[in-house]
Amino acid sequence: MNDTASTPAPALTQALADRIIALRFETLPRAVVDAAAVGLLDSIGVTLAGSAEPCAVLVRQTLQIGGLSAGACTVLGTELRCGALDAAMMNGVAAHALDFDDCNNTVGGHPTVPMLPAILALAEMRPVSGAQLVGAYVAGFETMAAFGRVLNMHHYQKGWHPTATLGIFAGAAASAYLLGLDRERTATALAIAASLAAGIKANFGTMTKPLHVGHCARNALFSALLAEQGFTAHSAALEHPQGFFEVFNGAGHYAVEHLLDGWADPYELLGPGLAIKAYPCCASTHPAVDAALQLAQLDGTDAADVERIVVRSHERRLRHTNRPNPSSGLEAKFSVQHCVARALLDGSVTMEHFDGERHAEAPVRELMARIEAIPHQDDNHFGAYLTLHMRDGRELATYVPTPLGRDRDNPLPREQLLEKFHACATRVVDADAAIAIERYLDDITRLNDTATLVHLTRAAAS
Repeated sequence: MNDTASTPAPALTQALADRIIALRFETLPRAVVDAAAVGLLDSIGVTLAGSAEPCAVLVRQTLQIGGLSAGACTVLGTELRCGALDAAMMNGVAAHALDFDDCNNTVGGHPTVPMLPAILALAEMRPVSGAQLVGAYVAGFETMAAFGRVLNMHHYQKGWHPTATLGIFAGAAASAYLLGLDRERTATALAIAASLAAGIKANFGTMTKPLHVGHCARNALFSALLAEQGFTAHSAALEHPQGFFEVFNGAGHYAVEHLLDGWADPYELLGPGLAIKAYPCCASTHPAVDAALQLAQLDGTDAADVERIVVRSHERRLRHTNRPNPSSGLEAKFSVQHCVARALLDGSVTMEHFDGERHAEAPVRELMARIEAIPHQDDNHFGAYLTLHMRDGRELATYVPTPLGRDRDNPLPREQLLEKFHACATRVVDADAAIAIERYLDDITRLNDTATLVHLTRAAAS
């Protein structure tokens, strides 16, 4: 009798756990480490800037009504200290408040912010080196990408918010890695996470979108901490007939083999990699913004001389960005009309353009009324066409196949990345603290205790 042939295959959570715990920092390619450092730098910057946004403030105030848990974990950009779970919640909201955080094509969302608040909280709970932090980041990133390969783009089009629904597995994997959980407990953390995943795209353009990420980060850390304590969950929570894949996507709409095939081989961080945002608005608007900025630089493109503007983006993108009449700064971030109008009028799209009532400024509204957004029929859903119909009869047109920063083939230049980081960070900490954070992250793998890095994000540094 062949005993090997009769041995049942491990549950998917267990097989995935094998890959997570086998990851070693020492074997990571230098390019992967560098990409992780970029993700950490960019996301800490946008979290600091987001900490002052109304949604982040309201969440902090509301949690304090119920009484924050005791602890020494940092709420970035503030003077608050609390327990790890509350810190992960508040920092998750802040990280996504501006919609300025990185993206990834495979996950159909934002890969760093679902796990960053969890691993930063753990870095203050127990000693964590820079190398360990990077290892956890890579484990989380590759795990989230694997779920993206299994479920997208049906998952995204169905209306789930992958940043949260798939990001919770990134956070659980990264947290389990930092906690040093064994195979069974790492698998349990993933199985618990499957029951705590949530987030619907109907709430895009409201404060609830960043709230998704706050809950995701908290629940990811909670899943790993519960597993560490011996909590139980079904090991087949992913592939069970009433498990995550069937419930969230439905039969025939997922490819389970992609969960393990290609996990970190090749590394998702190397291709398509991180998409670092150049503008603080929905990434689906970015190719049209790039197109508008190109045309704005041409002679004779004064907005006053434009009779009509036609934006053509992929239908998948327009489904949540065709918003001709945004009623708030948050909605304006998801309005391709608003973002294109800003680019043409101001030659830039900045954080300040979405503050307060600036979305209602008369020149912007007047130009938006002349913008028509329609779907194009190309297979490339990252591209956008823009045509300006001038009053003198001219037509000025351009096509942007891939927006700036979208992938490793079209990266955000280093100087622009650092400019963005300092613009974000110095909203709440002083310039010296921002420079120190940058230097730590530039040499993150030599840092013996990453708590020193987290402490620099406190408002007391202002």
